[in-house]
Order: sequence, then structure tokens, then C-alpha cells
Amino acid sequence: MTTGPVDRFGGDEAVTVDESTLSHYRRFSLYNSPYPAHGDGCAIDLYPGTSDPASELATRSPSPVAGVVRDTWTVRAPPKLYAPEFDHLLLVDVEEPAGAAGLVARILHVDPAVEAGDRVAIGDDLGELVRAGFFAPWVGTHLHLGFRRPDQHLHRATGSLPVQVGVDLRPVAWNGEGTVVATGDTYAILDAPAHPNPGEEWAGIAADDGGVLDGGLPHYETGGVLEPDGTRSGPVDDGFEPRPVSLNGDELGGATGRTIDWQDATALANGEPIHGLSFYCARDADFGAKLICPDRPFDVGDCVKVSVVRK
Repeated sequence: MTTGPVDRFGGDEAVTVDESTLSHYRRFSLYNSPYPAHGDGCAIDLYPGTSDPASELATRSPSPVAGVVRDTWTVRAPPKLYAPEFDHLLLVDVEEPAGAAGLVARILHVDPAVEAGDRVAIGDDLGELVRAGFFAPWVGTHLHLGFRRPDQHLHRATGSLPVQVGVDLRPVAWNGEGTVVATGDTYAILDAPAHPNPGEEWAGIAADDGGVLDGGLPHYETGGVLEPDGTRSGPVDDGFEPRPVSLNGDELGGATGRTIDWQDATALANGEPIHGLSFYCARDADFGAKLICPDRPFDVGDCVKVSVVRK
């Protein structure tokens, strides 16, 4: 393998995940996770199924990259009563997408049906998805994807390169209201906002400034506000004081680059606190806002008004 492609990533330049990869999934998130790689904007979670874990029928794991499998590795997951004891890491020497050629892809949460030396194409089935103890109970099955240079430590949890998406994003306005259409023990899903063009474009809930919100507010420390045209390359300090990010006039936190620190924010549903809100980008009709509410049950048909307050 030549070193040319790798030399592009000697600093903090972001790796682009483009439509050739994203077209195989129904939703994605860069920030909706408690783990450092996501808080640093250095990983992307790719969901083949819906936002409702209870209806998550997809177990197939389409490969996000093309290349040669370098290694597979079994890792012990945090102990959870609802989860298997082990998770798995796949390392792939990337040939496609072009924005990541020459790097090594780190793919988690797949019980591999491939082994070292196998060649995979984008969209090939890598194995069965695993909801191991790294998952909170409200999180659907997905692949975790990050990238490193071949000369980096490939098994350690931290050290991946910044990631950006190479697709246009449609910001969708939401007034904070909706009706519950699905529930589980820890979450409720609303019928609003509606996806404006299911199957044809990527969309996310719009912040007041027109960016697309991403992440778990406030149950994860940071989130993101993504540029609609995908131009903001990474969660870097842009040289300015954090700029306020709001939703329906409610301040969510301050953004530096694309990364939001929403410490001291509280999500409310009908005026009472809930654990949080889940923001992501989706391309299908299953798009409504997701409430994270393990301590507060909702019923299908409940009308909900969501707001955010700062301490």
C-alpha cells in the first residue's frame, strides 16, 4: 500500500464518509454516544434499522468500506443484564470510499463472518450486529466506524481521526410538539417532525441558526451542530468564543467549531424533566423526535410539548 493517501491525514484533517457508504444505512450520528471518540467527533455510528430498538429487526451489517480485512478482535463489553458479554472489533485496510483510502477502518458491534485476508466491498454483509454492553437500553443496533493511519495504535479505544460526512443535510424545523407513536421502557418516539422527502435525502432537526442537531441532550456531555452542506470539517476550535445554539429560542449550549457543550441544560416534556432528547440524521419516514425517559413513562397517543431550560 502506498503512503500517498495516508500523508493527507498527518494532522487534524477530517476523513470524509460519503454517499457511497451512507446509502446503505437509514440513519447516522456522529455525537450520539457517551464514548470519547464521539465526544471528539472522531467516529460515526451507522444504523441499518429504525430509531426504535423494540422494532429493530435488522441484524445485517453492511460494510461501510471496501478493502481487505486486516484483523478481527474480540473484546469484553461492560456487563449489562440485557447484553452479551463480548463485542468485536474489525480492522479493514481501506480502498473505498476515496476520502478514506489508505487508512484503517475500525468497525465495532459486529460478530464477524469475515476473517483476516478477506476482501470486502461497500455493502457486503460483515456478520451479525451485536447490542453489547456498550449500548444504553434506548440505543438501536448499529455499526461504530472510525479511522486511523496504519502507523497508529489500532486496538486502543482513543486516537481515531476526525470524521465528516460528504452529503448535503436537510435541516427540518420542529416546534417541539408531537404525539407519541412508539414507546419502550426507556424511550418514547414522536410523530413529529416529519421527514420532508423520505428515501431521497438526509435530514435532521434544525437548530435556530439552521444547523442540524446531532447527539444526546443532555445525557451525553457534548453534541454537534452540523452544516447542511457538510462543509464544517471537524470539532476544532475556530478561534472564536463558543457561539450559542438554540432550539425554538431555548438555548442548548455553546458550540466551538461544530461541537456543542450543553452542560447545565435540562430537557422538559410537558414541563417536567426527562433524561434527554436524541438527535440524529435520517433518510426515511421513521424520523420523529426521540425522548429518552427511563424514569417517566409515556403512552402511545400522548401529546407532548418539548422544551429545554438552562440552570
